[in-house]
Amino acid sequence: MKSDIHPKYGPVVFRDLASDTSFLTNSTATSAKTIEWEDGNTYPLIEVEISSASHPFYTGKQRIMDSAGRVERFNARFKGFGSKK
Repeated sequence: MKSDIHPKYGPVVFRDLASDTSFLTNSTATSAKTIEWEDGNTYPLIEVEISSASHPFYTGKQRIMDSAGRVERFNARFKGFGSKK
């Protein structure tokens, strides 16, 4: 690998604003904000709107789409569309 062309890879804290959950992980992302973590060290802080802690797919709070009702409404709405009288 060439030196001095790759971004710096190190520990970063990601905070989910929706669920107020924080994760310490490694990333190339940087930030001017910092936070003191549970281990006493200070790490860069990246605030995200949604993560696996608050996303409906991971939390199991998904909305079930009523696809049958949508199809019936579509067919009722466009029942006579395109027919010649």
